[in-house]
Amino acid sequence: MSGSAGRPGAPKPRRRRRRHRGRRLTTVDETSAGGLVVDPGREQAVLIGRLDRHGKLLWSLPKGHIEDGETVEQTAMREVKEETGISAQVLRPLGTIDYWFVAERRRVHKTVHHFLLESTGGELSDEDVEVTEVAWVPLTELETRLAYADERKLVRKAKELFARPDVPGRDEHAPEGAPE
Repeated sequence: MSGSAGRPGAPKPRRRRRRHRGRRLTTVDETSAGGLVVDPGREQAVLIGRLDRHGKLLWSLPKGHIEDGETVEQTAMREVKEETGISAQVLRPLGTIDYWFVAERRRVHKTVHHFLLESTGGELSDEDVEVTEVAWVPLTELETRLAYADERKLVRKAKELFARPDVPGRDEHAPEGAPE
C-alpha cells in the first residue's frame, strides 16, 4: 500500500469541499437615491436608524429605490419624506456611492445617488416599516453617529460646501433654529 493513508497514526486525508453546482448567485444592479437633509440653519441633519440582522441599530442617510418615471432628484425627495416624515428640496448633488451585497440568493451591485437637501417642513416620523428610528442630529455629531464610512465622507464634503461663498445652500440667508 503506497502512501500513509492506511497506516495507523498517519494523518487522515483531507476532504475537499465541493461547490454545489447549479447554485450560482444571480447578479443584479440596483439604483437608489437619497441624501443628507439639513435644517435651514445648517445645524442639524436627519438620520434614520435601522436594525441590522444582529439587532444593532445602524444610523444612515435616508435613501431608496427609484420608481418608474422618476428622476434621481425626485426619488431623493420622495424617499426622504417616506422614511423621515420631512419634506425637503434638493440643493445640489453630493456624490454617488456604490457597493456590493448578497441578499435572497442574489449578488447585488447597488449605486446610490446622494444629494444635499434642505428641509422645507414636516415632522419626524418613523412609520416606514424599514425604519426603526428617525432623529435630528447635530452636524457636529454626524461622523460619530453614521455607521458607514462612505456616508461620513459625504458629510465632510457637505460641511466643506457650506463654508464656500459660491455654493448654493450656504447659511447666509438661513433663519435660526431647526425644524421641530
